[in-house]
Order: sequence, then C-alpha cells, then structure tokens
Amino acid sequence: MLLAIDVGNSDTVLGLFEGDSLVEHWRVSSESRRTADEWAVVIHGLINSSSLMAPGGVDGVAMCCTVPTVQHEMRQMFRRHYGDVPAVIVEPGVKTGVPIRMDNPKEVGSDRIVNALAAVQLYGGPAVVVDFGTATTFDAVSAKGEYVGGAIAPGIDISVEALSRRGAQLHMVEIVKPRSVIAKNTTEALRSGIVFGFAGQVDGIVDRMAQELADNADDVTVVATGGLAPLVVDECETVDVHQPWLTLVGLRMVFERNA
Repeated sequence: MLLAIDVGNSDTVLGLFEGDSLVEHWRVSSESRRTADEWAVVIHGLINSSSLMAPGGVDGVAMCCTVPTVQHEMRQMFRRHYGDVPAVIVEPGVKTGVPIRMDNPKEVGSDRIVNALAAVQLYGGPAVVVDFGTATTFDAVSAKGEYVGGAIAPGIDISVEALSRRGAQLHMVEIVKPRSVIAKNTTEALRSGIVFGFAGQVDGIVDRMAQELADNADDVTVVATGGLAPLVVDECETVDVHQPWLTLVGLRMVFERNA
C-alpha cells in the first residue's frame, strides 16, 4: 500500500492507497514540535489500527509539506522507520508533469502543484482549484495542464479567530449554515457573514480567473478541496466538483511518476 501524507499549516491528512483506491484516511494536527520518533508513533498507531491494512504493510510513501520544521522531522522519520520503503517528497527536482509558469517556481507550495496535477488529470483543463485550509488558495491551471498562477486569501478559521479577538462584543461560534442571510441574533449574524461572505469571495475570484483562463468561462472546471470546504461549498455557485482527497490523489500520481 502507498501512504500519502499532506502536511498543512494546521492539519496533516494521511491516506492509504491500494492501487488507485483510497481505502483509509486520517487527520491529525500539524504539531511543529513533534520529533521524528513521535511522528513515527502517531503514524504507526493509525496504520496498525486499520483493519484494511494489507499483510505486506506500507510499500511506498509520498508527501508534500508546507511546514519546513515538520518536513525536516518527517524526512528523518522516513530514514529511521521506513528506510527500506521508497519515499517521494514533493520538492524542487521531483517530477510532477506540471510546468510552473511563475516568476519564481520555487515559491509555489508543493501542495498547490499536487492539486493542480490531480485536477487536470481527473477533470481536464483549464481548471481552478479552491483549497479551503489555513489560507483559502485559488490555483489556475491552463488547458495544457500548466500551473499559471493563483491567489491567496485568509482562511475561514483565521478570519473567525481574528474577528473574535478584535471585536469586544463578538465571540467564537460553531460554523454551520445559518437559517437565513438576514440574521436575528449575533451568533447567526456571524455565521451568515462567514458562510455567505466566503461563498461570495470564492465566486468572485473564480469568475475573474475563469475569464482570464478561457474565452468561454464555462469551459473552466472549478474543483473545491480542503478540510473547511464543507462549510461553504454548497453555497458557492461556481464550484463544479467537491473532491476532499484531491491532494492525496495527486500525491499518488506524483509517486507513480518518480518511484
């Protein structure tokens, strides 16, 4: 089985692939103070808890990471605990098959390139990937499968936290769909602003990107992913597909190209 690891700023998502099928997945915090051995304990515990684990165990590992301190410990963990297993870390020099048309290609997060690869392979180009994580990122992929740029906006959790800190009469709320846009109390008002506000932001940025990507904006496929996507994706008029495991699927594709 292939172990795919997507390390984000807040959460780390892990998945086990049997062939092309994702058969198991987990989400843990991206604790930057964890050592290589601690990561090994966490990952071994999750894998050993799965009833779907094949007798042969893990025979390949693929990872993308946006947290340098975690990537260092993960690299050590692979050497110490998976030394005989082929491991691919998505970084400069690794073959992804995605040309990067940016001023400085090394600036682009590896997860964004992996998402672009998965989107164009699964749904074709041109495409826009909206990833709802610590930040909400928008990634544009051309009809030729090139990564041509994107946009970054504050994520949902960051915005809610900042609002509760700076607003004397405001507080943290559970983010669920409000009863209506016009709220009758403060809690509902916060939910309305967050859910419908972010949906409007997504639609606005996606519309502008689609106009630049294609002569006919309807030809652009919009793919939503990320742990916070379920909070607002149903209110977004421009999203065509919600694929929660897009990054893990992309990691599988990168592994197949390199291992």
